[in-house]
Amino acid sequence: MRKSVLLLAAALIAFPAAAQVRNTEPQPIPIVNRTPPARDIPYPGMLTIDVDATDTARAIYRVKQTIPVSGAGPMTLLLPEWLPGNHAPRGPIHQLAGLRITANGRPVQWRRDNVDVFAFHLDVPSGVSALNVQFEHLSPTQGAQGRITMTPEMLNLQWEKMALYPAGYFVRNIKITPSVTLPAGWTAATSLDVANRAGNRITYRPVSFETLVDSPMFAGVHYRKETLAPDVNLHIFADRPEDLAAKPEHIAAHRRLVEQTLKLYGADHYDEYEFLLALTDKLGGIGLEHLRSSENSHPRNHFTAWEDGSAGRDLLAHEFNHSWDGKYRRPAGMIAPDYSTPTRNDLLWVYEGMTQFYGNVLSARSGMMPVEDVKSELARTAAYYDILPGRSWRPLIDTTYDPIINARRPQPYGTYQRSEDYYSEGMLIWLDVDSIIRERTNGRRSIDDFARAFFGVNPDDQGINPYTFQDVAQGLNAVAPYDWSSYLTQRVEQTGKAPLDWLKRGGYRLTYSDTPSAYFKSREKDRGVLDLTYSMGAVIGKGGVISGVSWDSPLFNQGIHSGVTILAVNGREYSDDLLKSALREAKTSRQPIQLLIKEAETYRTVPLSYFEGLRYPTLEKIGTGPSSLDALLAPRP
Repeated sequence: MRKSVLLLAAALIAFPAAAQVRNTEPQPIPIVNRTPPARDIPYPGMLTIDVDATDTARAIYRVKQTIPVSGAGPMTLLLPEWLPGNHAPRGPIHQLAGLRITANGRPVQWRRDNVDVFAFHLDVPSGVSALNVQFEHLSPTQGAQGRITMTPEMLNLQWEKMALYPAGYFVRNIKITPSVTLPAGWTAATSLDVANRAGNRITYRPVSFETLVDSPMFAGVHYRKETLAPDVNLHIFADRPEDLAAKPEHIAAHRRLVEQTLKLYGADHYDEYEFLLALTDKLGGIGLEHLRSSENSHPRNHFTAWEDGSAGRDLLAHEFNHSWDGKYRRPAGMIAPDYSTPTRNDLLWVYEGMTQFYGNVLSARSGMMPVEDVKSELARTAAYYDILPGRSWRPLIDTTYDPIINARRPQPYGTYQRSEDYYSEGMLIWLDVDSIIRERTNGRRSIDDFARAFFGVNPDDQGINPYTFQDVAQGLNAVAPYDWSSYLTQRVEQTGKAPLDWLKRGGYRLTYSDTPSAYFKSREKDRGVLDLTYSMGAVIGKGGVISGVSWDSPLFNQGIHSGVTILAVNGREYSDDLLKSALREAKTSRQPIQLLIKEAETYRTVPLSYFEGLRYPTLEKIGTGPSSLDALLAPRP
C-alpha cells in the first residue's frame, strides 16, 4: 500500500501542469433573427406568379414571379415552411432550384439565412420598383424522393411549394395575381376564379397570398366533371380515360354526401366548393383540406372496382367536413400570421378527431360506404385502442405533436410509440360524447346539435373563426349540461383505458370473430397486407415481410420485429393462406406454430405459442331495442 502511494505522489510531481490544465469552454455565438416579424399592414403593390407546367416529361415547374418593392434596402423573401393542413414544417425547400433574382435587368445577389433556411436575404438596389424572381420547382420523379406531383397525364400544383413571399407582412395582406401555362389539351380545376385565358395560359383573379396557398390546382388530359349541388363540383382526373367510368349510382352517393353535410351544418362558408379527385397509380397520394376545395386521390380502379369494397371511401367526406372544422373554424393556436410561424397542435383531436368521426358518419349517412362497413371500421378502431400498449404511458394530447416529431416516418414499434392517434382515438371521444348527450337528453339531442351550433355559424363568412378548449366545452354545455371540461381533459391528458363506453350506450358490444368482415378484407386489399393485429400481433406485407409487430404480442415476445421475413410455416413455403390455416389448427392442436424466419443474413426457426386462432373485431348488437349508434349513422331527413 505504501509503495502505491509513493508512486502516485511521484506521478503528480512529474506532471504538475497536467493537474492544472482546464478544458476550453467556448461561448456560443448568439443567434440573430434577420427576418422581420410579420405586421398586420397591407403590402405595397401586387405580386404576380406565372408557372409554366408544360414539362410533364421531366416533372419540372418553371416559376416566374414579380415582387414590387417600395424602396432600396434589405429585404427577405420566404418559402412557406409551416404548411396548412400538414400541422408541421413540411415545406419542400429542397425542391427549389436555380433561383435567380434580377432588377432592372441586373442580377441581385441573394443569400440564404444560416439559421432559417427558408429565408433568402437580399439588398434592393436604388431606383428599383420590382424584383423579378425565377426558379424551378422539381417534382419528385420517384416515390422515394417525396410526393410525385406531376406525371405525363396529370399534375397537382400547390402554390405554397413554388411561391416566394416578402417577409414582414401578414400573408392575408399580400395580394397576388396567379397564372399557369398547361400542356395543350389539358383541363384545370381550382377554386380560384378565372380572369382570362390565352391559349394554354390561364390567369386568375387577384387573391391574397393566404387564399392562393389555400387554392391548389389539379389538371390533366383525362377529365370528367360532375355537379353535385348548385355550388359544389366534383372534378375527376385519371391516368386513363376508362378510369373515369363512374356509374350514376356512384355519383348519386357523392351528391348525397353534399346533401347530408349541409343538413348537418345548416350553412356553408364557400361561394363554390371544388372536390379535386385524382384516380391514379402514378401521382402521389393525397388527402388535404381547404376552405373552398380539397385535394384527394384514390387508386385507378376506384369507380371500376366500386363493388370490391369501401375501404378508404370516407376520404371525400373527411376533407369536405374540414371546410367547417379546420378551415373556417380552427384552433386558436393554429392561427399564424405567415408560414414561418409555428402552429400549436394541441386541439387536433377536435380539428382532425371530430372530422374523422364525421368522415365515417357522413359516409354512412350518404351511402358512400355501407353502414355495416362503417360499423366494421368503428369496431376495428375500438379494438385497436382497447389493446394499444402505448396508452399506458403516452396521453392522446401528446400525439398531436407527432406531425412535427415523426413526420409519418415508419416506426419499429408503432403500437408502443404511438403515432397521430388524435385522428382515430379522437373519433372515439366524439362517439362517446354523442352517446352521453343522447343519454342525458333521452335522445332529444345529439352531437349534431353541437356541430350545427358550433361550426354552422355565420353563413357565407369565408374568413377564419378560431376556437379554444373552453369554447368547445361551453358549446357542449349549451347542448347538454355536463362537466365537459373535466371529461375532455381526462380523455386527452390522462393515460389508461380508451373511451369505449359509447359501445354499451349505443346498444352494441365489441366482440371477435374468426372470419373477417367484407370491409376488413377490403382494407387489407387496399393496404396490400395481411392484418393479424388482433391475433398473433403482426401486419404482414408482400412476400411474408413483416411490416409491423405489436408491442408485447406473441411475435414480439419471440424477438421478432418489423423487417423480418417469414419464409416458411410448419415446414412449408410461406403464404398468407397457409399462415391463417396454421393459426386455426393451432387453436385446436395447442401445438406451437413453427416459423422459419430470415433476419438480414440470419435464419432461425421460431416456435409461436399462440392458440387463440384468428380474431377479427366486430360490433354485436345488444338486445332488440332502438340503438343510438344506429340513429347516429342514419341519414338526416
